[in-house]
Amino acid sequence: MGRTAPRGTPVLRNLATLLSRSRRAAGHPAAGHRATAHQSGPPTLLQLELPPRLDPTLGCDAVGFPARYGARMLARLPRAGCVFAEGHWWWWIVPAGSDLEVVWPLPAHYAPGARVPVTRPRLIHRPDETHDGAHGVATPYTPPIPLYVLACQLTGATPLWTAGAGSGR
Repeated sequence: MGRTAPRGTPVLRNLATLLSRSRRAAGHPAAGHRATAHQSGPPTLLQLELPPRLDPTLGCDAVGFPARYGARMLARLPRAGCVFAEGHWWWWIVPAGSDLEVVWPLPAHYAPGARVPVTRPRLIHRPDETHDGAHGVATPYTPPIPLYVLACQLTGATPLWTAGAGSGR
């Protein structure tokens, strides 16, 4: 099933599109050049590894944003879970299924299973294990709705819930 969006609204269809746009924006040397044999095929994905004491009880996905948004997003969120960075991308850990019935605005990328195109991600933010989460138990998650709304604000996109959202079914 494909994502639906109003006409003229860009929707990311696959990881290859994200990477090619990222390389062009970052002035990547491979941007606009034909891939060599070792660069062909889908990118290698690595699952982000959470700190040991943060249990992903709700499953684990990640939402990536270009680094130019990273510090502003982290400063504006009321609470942030684990955030990883590598190169020109920052990745927020969210509960599995945080892409259901929402369209994340470009240039965001949603990564099921927290499998992302990185080689050496750094954990740049972790929740306070003594004061975060329900009943004082820290979780690795950034709440997805505030993250989504903030992403829309910073990118100039209108929040979009797909068909069926809010139907009360």
